[in-house]
Amino acid sequence: MPVPKDYSIKVIKDVLKGKSLNEFTKKLRARFPDKEPLPERLPREVLLTEEAQEQRIRILEKTGVKFQFVNGKKHIEDFSIFRGNIENFIGLAQIPIGIIGPLRINGLYAHGDFYVPLATTEGALVASYNRGAKIISFSGGAKVMCLHSRVSRAPGFAFNNLTEVGQFIVWCVENFNKFQKLAKTTTTHGNLEDIKITIEGNQVYINFEYTTGDAAGQNMVTIATEQVCKYIMAKAPIKPRFYFIESNMSGDKKATTLSYLFVRGKKVTAEIIIPRDIFIKFLHTTPEMMMEYWKMSFVGGVQSGSIGVQGHYANGLAALFIACGQDVACVSEAAMGITRVDIVQKGDLYISVTLPNLIVGTIGGGTELPTQSECLALLGCKGQGSAKKFAEICTATVLAGEISIMGALAAGQFAQAHIKYGRKKKK
Repeated sequence: MPVPKDYSIKVIKDVLKGKSLNEFTKKLRARFPDKEPLPERLPREVLLTEEAQEQRIRILEKTGVKFQFVNGKKHIEDFSIFRGNIENFIGLAQIPIGIIGPLRINGLYAHGDFYVPLATTEGALVASYNRGAKIISFSGGAKVMCLHSRVSRAPGFAFNNLTEVGQFIVWCVENFNKFQKLAKTTTTHGNLEDIKITIEGNQVYINFEYTTGDAAGQNMVTIATEQVCKYIMAKAPIKPRFYFIESNMSGDKKATTLSYLFVRGKKVTAEIIIPRDIFIKFLHTTPEMMMEYWKMSFVGGVQSGSIGVQGHYANGLAALFIACGQDVACVSEAAMGITRVDIVQKGDLYISVTLPNLIVGTIGGGTELPTQSECLALLGCKGQGSAKKFAEICTATVLAGEISIMGALAAGQFAQAHIKYGRKKKK
């Protein structure tokens, strides 16, 4: 998670984009509903009727988005739209989509009130995240900042001895500009920004780090890195005995400590101060008890060997990824992070979440499929210029989930919530 000094300056300049520090601060300030009213709320979560569904759709369509596929009124007739997404196609896995919100976000890129779609088969999940969204919105909204954005691929090269390794590394560093130009020939949106070199005996691991625009970029960085590797094998004065395009050093689709050393995807952080009266009203416990729960769960996470300590990032991210056409397998790395709690002035509760490894995109992959496209449009995140905005919405959603699940555990209501929402009721 550390960010180099020069890149920190670049991030700050990108965030400000010619604005003053005062304008930047204003964008992150709390917006309470008594001053800025929230949009219309949806009917009760438990109503599973056609009438309730249509009422929810009518409210959502006031955002300007027209739903054709999400509501089931229109069906896919041309299966060629799945080209590039599936092989041996036989049909569709139909997963219900629920909505949480409005969720008020005061982010650098996501700024407004959002209805967030979550696709899941886990009862109680949407209701829990919806409660967290309500608490956030009534507390003035979540402050969110997308801080850093990189995607990596890490080929490995084998040599006969350390002497060859040293000569090879010198040549690679000297030819970095050439690597950048070669990588650029394969992609419109991507740029090779840096390389990080690891030596292990007579083997060299090189992390190629890219910015990928609004694409998640997994395929993009693989193709670009392959182009560079072919050049290395053809032109390096000390030719590697062999290489592999991925050496398992990038952290791709797995939980690793690399997430806390570098960035793979987008690093995003969010915070909110929940006023004491709102906290007690909606969570039925006190900030002090939440603090006690957090301390115990943090120590429990350390003892269990957890990489990062948090409640259930994977729940919200998996549901949002499915709804919005993301690579769901990336939840294995995206769902790492740190949730932190503190008691502040007047006994209010401060809570923050930090996600160092959020792999998301708003172009390519599954983002152009019918229901996924409609869900992204609902968030105002369809197409170019939206990836950082979507990352901030993901992080605010995670914050909503952490508030609700920790509140339920602190109040002793966790099991009861799953009895109420998570069990099939006999007719």
